[in-house]
Amino acid sequence: NRRHVVLLPYPSQGHINPLLQFAKRLASKGVKATLATTHYTAKSICAPHVGVEPISDGFDEGGYAQAKNEDLYLKSFEDNGSRTLSELIKRYKNSSFPVNCVVYDSFLPWALDVAKEYGLYGAAFFTNSATVCNIFCRMHHGLLTLPVKLEDTPLSIPGLPSLNFIDLPTFVKFPESYPAYLAMKLGQYSNLDKADWIFGNTFQELEGEVRVLFLT
Repeated sequence: NRRHVVLLPYPSQGHINPLLQFAKRLASKGVKATLATTHYTAKSICAPHVGVEPISDGFDEGGYAQAKNEDLYLKSFEDNGSRTLSELIKRYKNSSFPVNCVVYDSFLPWALDVAKEYGLYGAAFFTNSATVCNIFCRMHHGLLTLPVKLEDTPLSIPGLPSLNFIDLPTFVKFPESYPAYLAMKLGQYSNLDKADWIFGNTFQELEGEVRVLFLT
């Protein structure tokens, strides 16, 4: 009766919504669910039965738009987010609902380090499709290298049709365009072996085989 899960999304709409929906499902099962998001995005979230707690990305008034570039924003979010997530966990420690688990957006692996620092369960939540996650997972493990050249031989992933260059994610096709975001996507797997659970935002009917391959 005192289960309390904190859910931490990357602060953009396509990442907030899946974790918010998951939080609602947890709440419907009697779990206390708290969405921890940046001060800037917390202002616009109202979810019955789900608590909303602000943490800091270092740009509390304007969010990402207030930062000068992607590198600065991501570094600031890691530094300030780690600190304020720790403060949130400590604030609930002696309450009626101490935090038991942190479900974090896979873009924010530092949240898992914070959870483990306090002896909590940690679960990675991948908001991208299993197919996209599989491609970046292959890159992380050195099975797919940049620059990708598929002029003659398409990329073969079990459970999927052969992929040509045009089918690949933008960050893979043009890695020089957004190096900070590419590094963030590859960083999803840096400490994944420490996670207690891995959740994927996918459907069995659409990505059955590739889903199993990715999650195992």
